[in-house]
Amino acid sequence: MVALMQQQASSPVKSFTIGFEEAGFDETPHAREVATHLGTEHHELFVTSAEAQQVIPQLPHIYDEPFADSSQIPTHLVCRAARQHVTVALSGDAGDELFGGYNRYHWAPLVWQRVAWMPHPLRRLLGSLIRLLPVAGWDGVNSLLRSRQAVAQLGDKAHKLAVRLQHTASLDDLYFALVSEWLNPDRILQSSSSKTMAAVGNDKLPVGLPPVEAMMLQDSLNYLPNDILCKVDRAAMSVSLETRIPFLDHRVAETAWRLPLSMKMRDNTGKWMLRQLLYRKVPQELIERPKTGFAIPVGQWLRGPLREWGEMLLNETRLEQEGFFNPQVVRETWQQHQGGRYDWTARLWSLLMFQAWLEREGRQ
Repeated sequence: MVALMQQQASSPVKSFTIGFEEAGFDETPHAREVATHLGTEHHELFVTSAEAQQVIPQLPHIYDEPFADSSQIPTHLVCRAARQHVTVALSGDAGDELFGGYNRYHWAPLVWQRVAWMPHPLRRLLGSLIRLLPVAGWDGVNSLLRSRQAVAQLGDKAHKLAVRLQHTASLDDLYFALVSEWLNPDRILQSSSSKTMAAVGNDKLPVGLPPVEAMMLQDSLNYLPNDILCKVDRAAMSVSLETRIPFLDHRVAETAWRLPLSMKMRDNTGKWMLRQLLYRKVPQELIERPKTGFAIPVGQWLRGPLREWGEMLLNETRLEQEGFFNPQVVRETWQQHQGGRYDWTARLWSLLMFQAWLEREGRQ
């Protein structure tokens, strides 16, 4: 997106990125190399953990609902940085949904093909065996792979896949397990809430399409508008920044859906066609890295500076009185995360954002 924009511009395009002090979460060196190659007027904002955490109390106000994608924090910060220089910004969102960029498009059909023959008890056993090797062990395996084969945060993803294998009876189940955190709503919700909420997310994949394209369509209709676009729009509008999504120009989307899948995914690589176009403008070595999300170390913070905040919102007595969540399950998940053996960041973040929103509504 930046390369095409700079190609059309008569002066350097303004580009923005933010960096974090924690190792493994700072992508500024890579962004800087690309920006230098393209000749943009590049701006970097380095954010401390304390500065990022200061955004958290604002989230219920910014989103006005219990929105729980932790990348909402860096998204807000980069929007805030951009607003100091521009009033409208372009985003590269929707490229993954239209051109097959998510890792699950490769892994879900492949994994299901390997395990579909197994009786459910055997799949449960396989999930248990995968979890015998700690997260750090899987990350060690990942370090031995070639860069193109490597998967960012393999250990965490292997453990999450193991849990999901234990709950899947079909490819539909596997897909929805991959895009869900709480696999059994009845377990986390108290009985009064589960009657209303248990059916949420139980849709089937669209019929009549190959599995990968069915997942892409489902993401385009659900994950993209309800998570990605919502996240960016509200983060930007909270600082009066307008955002535009060029990939969602109807002509681009229509063209993408007319393309054969082989032009989107090839040789275990997503967004294949987009990559071929980008290689004409940016050297391959500057952009070939394992796919990652816009991540921040929320999981580490919940074990450190945010622990008191989390304890306050997930207090057992409070949960019991409010009547939404099962206190025993919540506390068990919280303690497992605090112990460090399991990373339940996403599960806990969904609870914490609901609780923070509920507290704000109660004050009002």
